[in-house]
Amino acid sequence: MQLLKDRIRKDGVIKEGNVLKVDSFLNHQMDIELLNEIGREFRRRFTGKNITKIVTIEASGIGIACITAQYFGVPVVFAKKAQSINIDGEVYSSKIESFTHKKVYDVIVSKRFLNKDDHVLIIDDFLANGCALLGLLEIAESAGATVEGIGIVIEKGFQNGGEKIRSRGILLESLAIVDAMDAKQGTVTFRGE
Repeated sequence: MQLLKDRIRKDGVIKEGNVLKVDSFLNHQMDIELLNEIGREFRRRFTGKNITKIVTIEASGIGIACITAQYFGVPVVFAKKAQSINIDGEVYSSKIESFTHKKVYDVIVSKRFLNKDDHVLIIDDFLANGCALLGLLEIAESAGATVEGIGIVIEKGFQNGGEKIRSRGILLESLAIVDAMDAKQGTVTFRGE
């Protein structure tokens, strides 16, 4: 998606340790016009799939998932990173290690909102080592839901997350795949360039 790649080059900040900050337009402050185009592109890429729910994880994936869900006309279910008094009844859970936060989370989804009749599209902002997606896949499998595909805004192609997911035979669509970043030069190289 050229619009996204251009925005990453213009406003993305590359930090040491393979960190790409896109918080000025994607996952802290959100450019709604760009998110709208991202949602439209996910709809185009998953046309023909029987999607009944969009699934993501809090917090960065929620805005992207909500706008994408408008194009499918379905609800969004997001995995919470902490049990709260607002969640009653039984839950599906999985342990997820965050690449960015270097922390392990117990993520949960209420069994009321995900079941064997659901056909889900998993949406997230980043794919690095794949831990978050593997956790969401575990939750979907526990629910008996069918995963129709995964939509990622930015994939770090030089890390192994994409390979882990694709090796499972799951349709994975990434809108921008970063093959290399240079913090000193401030440059990003995308797959296919």
